[in-house]
Amino acid sequence: MFWGDEMNFVEPIRDPDKVEDIAEYLKFKNERDYIMWMMGIYSGLRISDILKLKVRDVKNKQHIILREMKTGKQRIFEINPILKKALAEYCEDKDLNDYLIKSRQGFNKPITRSMAYKILRDAAKKFNVESMGTHTMRKTFGYHFYMQTKDVVTLMKIFNHSDQSTTLRYIGIEQQAINEAIKKFKIF
Repeated sequence: MFWGDEMNFVEPIRDPDKVEDIAEYLKFKNERDYIMWMMGIYSGLRISDILKLKVRDVKNKQHIILREMKTGKQRIFEINPILKKALAEYCEDKDLNDYLIKSRQGFNKPITRSMAYKILRDAAKKFNVESMGTHTMRKTFGYHFYMQTKDVVTLMKIFNHSDQSTTLRYIGIEQQAINEAIKKFKIF
């Protein structure tokens, strides 16, 4: 089973310094791309749900309310304080009806999923991240949430997964545990 982009399996970015470096790079390069990154790593939303958000959905809000494109389920979640600060600065002079991650092409359209992928691939090359795609943001959120809280049940609910093993596999914890066990394994 693949969880990624362009049929590649993507991993979370485990190094918090690298996550921050990518954020700083994107902020310097293009604030819109930075906000896309921040939304991904601080909300755990799928790129399809991030791209459909408008400024009015996040500006001066405590919560984001949306219907997930993939599952059709309604989701309400608190906006993380770090994300809230980034959104406040970004949305300050934006029209409420504008897409949050607005394309420069056409009139008030979000960037495409393939453009989001290209933006992330560019950052991946700059920071030597092996396999980066649009799911990297969601997986990175999940990995760091789990490592800080060890609360797989809450993370499972955030991701709308039906079981814990799916969630752990999705964020790369299962594979990481296997890799560490193999490294320690010794017959003689």
